[in-house]
Amino acid sequence: ELSVSLLAVIVIVCGLALVAVFLFLFWKLCWVPWRNKAISSNLAVLQSEAGCNKENMADKLKDTGAISFLEAAVKISHTSPDIPAEVQMSMKDHIMRRTRIQRQTTEPASSTRHISFKRHLPRQMHVSSMDYGMDPPAVAEQPTSIGRIKPELYKQKSVDSEDPKKEAAKTCGKINFTLKYDYENETLTVRILRAFDLPAKDFCGSSDPYVKIYLLPDRKRKFQTRVHRKTLNPTFDESFHFPVPHEELVSRKLHLSVFDFDRFSRHDMIGEVILENLFEASDLSRETSIWKDIQYATTESVDLGEIMFSLCYLPTAGRLTLTVIKCRNLKAMDITGYSDPYVKVSLLCDGRRLKKKKTTIKKNTLNPTYNEAIIFDIPPENMDQVSLLISVMDYDRVGHNEIIGVCRVGVNAEGLGRDHWNEMLAYPRKPIAHWHPLVEV
Repeated sequence: ELSVSLLAVIVIVCGLALVAVFLFLFWKLCWVPWRNKAISSNLAVLQSEAGCNKENMADKLKDTGAISFLEAAVKISHTSPDIPAEVQMSMKDHIMRRTRIQRQTTEPASSTRHISFKRHLPRQMHVSSMDYGMDPPAVAEQPTSIGRIKPELYKQKSVDSEDPKKEAAKTCGKINFTLKYDYENETLTVRILRAFDLPAKDFCGSSDPYVKIYLLPDRKRKFQTRVHRKTLNPTFDESFHFPVPHEELVSRKLHLSVFDFDRFSRHDMIGEVILENLFEASDLSRETSIWKDIQYATTESVDLGEIMFSLCYLPTAGRLTLTVIKCRNLKAMDITGYSDPYVKVSLLCDGRRLKKKKTTIKKNTLNPTYNEAIIFDIPPENMDQVSLLISVMDYDRVGHNEIIGVCRVGVNAEGLGRDHWNEMLAYPRKPIAHWHPLVEV
């Protein structure tokens, strides 16, 4: 009985051992290859999805931070293929959310208000995104070779760029005219007789002079002599009549501007004469001959006044606000010594006027106050292609409105106009105000 029970135990142990061996072989041959195959297929799917996401994100984003974050996510999927599906989904949502945030900050969507602006743009314009960077672009150095001419070494000081003080000391000749006042008709007669020893403005050594005559402060009524060809000593002998009351003669000034006529370009100014006190120069009751030196000038010395306005730009809304604050010391355009000024603002793009807006009219003043805002919708990518032309106008009930003076602001403007524009772009959402002198058109 003992041997039989011992034999039974041995048989049972051997059977259990065989079953264990059989189960181990079955797991080794069937279960492990199937599991490895599933893991490798999941890994391949994750790698392909990560690769596609990486390419799309690299194309859409230029931000190195987002790309490095994405590469780190891909590396995690390589080393740990058993990441749960919920963690993978949350990781993808985080990456896509970060992508949307950065796209909103770098590429703002165009508002429907800007569609009309873009419709006015020329077809050949290449629209580029705006760059607020202050660092100048790197300029590639041009390789130099022996024998190449360097123009900067051969620059000479041109005749036109001489010292203004020396230019002012130059003699511009003399002019002879007469004054006479008709008390009965209340008319001042100015007779331009001749000019002597004028400077040569043409290459042939002569000039084509003529004279403009104003009785300030009224600049609406002006007269002009005939043009005399190729002479430095012209004889005009022309008379001009200014109706003016006798009591106003004390406050009037006679302004003579001598020009050189040019058929193909802007006329060159030779000089000017300003006679402030008419009674000291002549008793006006009889015709009196007067000789005056012509003072050197490049433009008519007329103070047109100044305008103050502020600029403010909102990049997210694409809105440019120009607030016309006030003007001071404007040029008098009426006989009364005053003007009826208003301000007209034109939006220019490549020399074409896209839009214009106006302020209200202020009557009989040379120092108007407006405090009126003018708004233009301009996308951020077009701010480097536009400029504003601010014109101060004199309103006339009868006839055409006349320009008192203008100023311009923009990237392509000069001096203060360019500096004001760049300061506005450097400090968005902040109104920047400056005084601007008015110049002639």
